[in-house]
Amino acid sequence: MASSRLTEPPVKLLLPLIAVCCLALSPALADAPTEAGSRPVTVRVVTARPAPYAETLVLTGEIQARVSSQLSFRLSGRIAERFADVGDHVTAGSLLARLDPSQQAADVANAEAALAAAEAGARQAASAFDRQKALLDKGFTTQSAFDAALRAVRTTGGTVESAKAALDIARSNLSYTELRADADGIVTTRKGDVGEIAAAARPIFIVAADGPRDAVFDVYEQLFLSIPELPDVAVSLVKDPSVTASGRVREISPTVAAQTGTVRVKVDIGVPPAAMNLGAPVTGHIEGRQTSAVVLPASALTDRNSAPAVWVLDTNGAGAELRPIGIAAYTTDGIVIDAGLRDGDRVVIDGGKLLRPGAAVEIVGGDAP
Repeated sequence: MASSRLTEPPVKLLLPLIAVCCLALSPALADAPTEAGSRPVTVRVVTARPAPYAETLVLTGEIQARVSSQLSFRLSGRIAERFADVGDHVTAGSLLARLDPSQQAADVANAEAALAAAEAGARQAASAFDRQKALLDKGFTTQSAFDAALRAVRTTGGTVESAKAALDIARSNLSYTELRADADGIVTTRKGDVGEIAAAARPIFIVAADGPRDAVFDVYEQLFLSIPELPDVAVSLVKDPSVTASGRVREISPTVAAQTGTVRVKVDIGVPPAAMNLGAPVTGHIEGRQTSAVVLPASALTDRNSAPAVWVLDTNGAGAELRPIGIAAYTTDGIVIDAGLRDGDRVVIDGGKLLRPGAAVEIVGGDAP
């Protein structure tokens, strides 16, 4: 026990000293040239060859109908019957739902009775007028009695017209208790059911009309800066990329969504393949602006003063220099460089982590001398 306590303090003193020495020496080793005669660093290199490069933007969206109708009742009431549901295909004029028509039917019956009474009064007034006219021609009545009969004919005629208008309104209100499709299409949304009270003008069904379809994408506005003009968009199904359609951008929302910071873009794909049904998730591929760039593996990337850089061999291939570069884009397994490299530069893609300025290199692989 005594021996252990005697040896423990020196160990504790040596550990911090070793760490300080390592920290002090590591920057010097990183920046200082390697001494001549040291063992060369084994590296793999590729030759930089600028080539046309266009970044492909991949967007994710869904298929939507070009035209969708939100159908609602014109009257408030209790839904008595429902004849369609989500996914049903309906035709123009198809009955989708019906309100309880008791009140409207009673209004129609009342209007019909009022019209019948008005017409009876008009016939009676017309008969009295005919009698007064015949008597006036023979001199058996007065002018005032004739004028009164004429006024009665005109009054009852107006009453009949008013009753007819009231009946038309009552019949229209009765027809408004039925909700019908305005075009051929598919029911995509149902917001009411039997027994519920439907308020006037509140959408009950949404019907996606048959015909052209759109691929709809929510795109970050910044992505459009790399597109010089609106190109064709290649659209494919997420679950089956072999099902494709080509389209053109037909509408770009003028506003940016506050929650997501995206802009809604609609791509006209006409009548797509049957597999691209409503709501199907799709991807859109857009070719970006073409530039001249060098594509290298991600393993070539390092940094210099917190800026991207790569190791480039000297002209004689004996050493390497750390050269800053400009990166145009990152891919899943590489980098796209648009500045800092020249045609024919030999860039280190493996072994760069061990390189230091002035270090001797030994090239292995396909580009070895």
